Amino acid sequence: MAMTPRLPDDLDVKLTERARREGRSKQELAIEAIRDAQDRAELKVDDVLAELMDSDAEILDYLK
Repeated sequence: MAMTPRLPDDLDVKLTERARREGRSKQELAIEAIRDAQDRAELKVDDVLAELMDSDAEILDYLK
């Protein structure tokens, strides 16, 4: 389904400038940003805790 977002002027100026600098379209940059945000939102709390427990195992053992 197509969607046409309306950006505030200041954000549109920034997006236009970045697209020009990177030689990419504003659409490409917007899609990339949305995908990145979605990926971050999908992080599971259990995955984050497991990673922390693994990376901080020595400290956690010391605290026991």
